[in-house]
Amino acid sequence: RLRLHDGKLVKDRRYHLRTYPNCFVAKELTDWLIDHKEAPDRETGIRLMQKLMDHYIIHHVCDEHSDYKDAKLLYRFRKDDGTFPLSKDVKVFMRGQSLYEKLVSVEESILKVREENSVKYQRTFLGCEMIDWLVQEGEAENRKEAVELGRALLEHGIIQHVSNRHHFFDSDILYQFWINFRRRRRLTELLNENSSRTLSESPDSPFCLRKLNPDPGNTSFLSVQTNKEIKIVSAVRRSSITSLAGNSNTYFGTTPMLVFPPVAECNPKSVLKRPVTNEELLSPGAPYIKKTLTIVGDAVGWGFVVRGGRPCHIQAVDPGGPAAAAGMKVCQFVFSVNGMYALHLDYQTISSLIMTGPRTLVMEVMEAIE
Repeated sequence: RLRLHDGKLVKDRRYHLRTYPNCFVAKELTDWLIDHKEAPDRETGIRLMQKLMDHYIIHHVCDEHSDYKDAKLLYRFRKDDGTFPLSKDVKVFMRGQSLYEKLVSVEESILKVREENSVKYQRTFLGCEMIDWLVQEGEAENRKEAVELGRALLEHGIIQHVSNRHHFFDSDILYQFWINFRRRRRLTELLNENSSRTLSESPDSPFCLRKLNPDPGNTSFLSVQTNKEIKIVSAVRRSSITSLAGNSNTYFGTTPMLVFPPVAECNPKSVLKRPVTNEELLSPGAPYIKKTLTIVGDAVGWGFVVRGGRPCHIQAVDPGGPAAAAGMKVCQFVFSVNGMYALHLDYQTISSLIMTGPRTLVMEVMEAIE
């Protein structure tokens, strides 16, 4: 938007005896995108601008066209006419950007390269340091308000614990800015984002039913391969993988031994009747309740399947496993894992949190009120 203003593509234009302030001609903008290497061709340029329309960033000056047409039509950035919707997500993002710019522009910034467990992390800070700074700079009135701001930034993916295992706390836990606001992004990156994928289009989740090895120190999980077949299963409890394979009469012992059952097709459709968004789950008066489940893993795992993303949901539960005993049910949504807010995470990250966490798993889930 700012570059188009500088290049005089955005300006007041007259059409049919009426002046439209701060607008641009769609065809001219498509030319500009190609000339400035923001799009390789006109088709890509049109898709990029449609993406901006879909996200309420630009619109037709009279709102007569809901799609972007590569023609002599006038469009405008909503920020230039005051119609840009400042949702909570946008406000938190802009607040995070403002704080980041303020932090990187000072000489003695709390953002530093730090090391934890022999791994170096960029743009890191201690939780208590951030709290001190927010209060000192007047960004928050007190420490409680500063913690709430830090939690909002984490829940929106702007900051995170360096190993993604903790929510934001006023302590010496190490966090980092997950977004580098100063990295110049190209518009074509918009076409690679997957946040708008429906659940039916999401890749299959790893199956968290059983670990590959019943060794207590081993944290690897049984996962669905790219060809959607399970190759090797060890120490499988009855009614878990066997029932999924449609062979409920076959039993495997619970003693730690490697077994090779028949290859099982394990790519069930989502159990959800329809996709559910985070906004729907968290909206006031929504028909969902939150429950805390404490699941103590046994020798071979926890006994459930995670699928989808943003939010993830429980796809299947082993009737004889620890998760079922703790009260886990299908169609529940994963709110947090071991204290880590998880509604904005995909199934890979949630699986990683579970695999690298302790044997006793504490999960908050949200389920529909019957």
